[in-house]
Amino acid sequence: MKKGSILIVIPAFNEQNNILRVIRDIEESIPEADILVINDCSVDKTSSVARLAEGVKVVDLPCNLGIGGAVQTGFKYAYAQGYQYMVQIDGDGQHIPQEVSKLVAVMQQSGCDMVIGSRFLDIRSYRPPLARRLGIKLFYLLFKVLINTKVTDSTSGFRLYNRKSIEILSRIYPADYPEPDAIVVLKKHGLQIREVGVRMREREHGHSSITAIKSPYYMAKVILSILFSCTRTRW
Repeated sequence: MKKGSILIVIPAFNEQNNILRVIRDIEESIPEADILVINDCSVDKTSSVARLAEGVKVVDLPCNLGIGGAVQTGFKYAYAQGYQYMVQIDGDGQHIPQEVSKLVAVMQQSGCDMVIGSRFLDIRSYRPPLARRLGIKLFYLLFKVLINTKVTDSTSGFRLYNRKSIEILSRIYPADYPEPDAIVVLKKHGLQIREVGVRMREREHGHSSITAIKSPYYMAKVILSILFSCTRTRW
């Protein structure tokens, strides 16, 4: 992709021990991309550490908006600045920047509007805990029935978007646990979604916000949001 056409958005909350390595990996693997770190009101040194990387833009949110608000900030920035493509790479180090080339290849070959990096398509990679895998399977069945779409890894935040999907999600993006619901939003707008198998790794530092105790709440909340989005007629 041409330099200046692609933006890498890194949502980060308390990732001082991971963020600089994530940035360096991106700079080495995708030198043509611009990088934007969305610091979601971290209470550690995420912002100051990210600013050590020359040329990287950092947005410090005034309050903690959660992953949805942080990523939508990235969409709004990408849309306002005229980027043709946006990639979400989480700040915890699980996503491998070298794998972005797979997402790009699928989008260029298929002409789709969003590509999801999946942990469950012909790739032996880090797998999430059992409770989360069960939730992903349930979401797969819901998408198949409700929107006639097969998505093997709907909670993956490793995604590539084109200009059309950036414009839509800059206006409409779920605030809490947004990844599965965003699929419905794009499908309801007639956009095309593809998946490709990618490698991922476990985070080295910190903890996921979705714990075993929170998993049932997460699943119930996302299922209700998906059902609401599927029945919504106006946006």
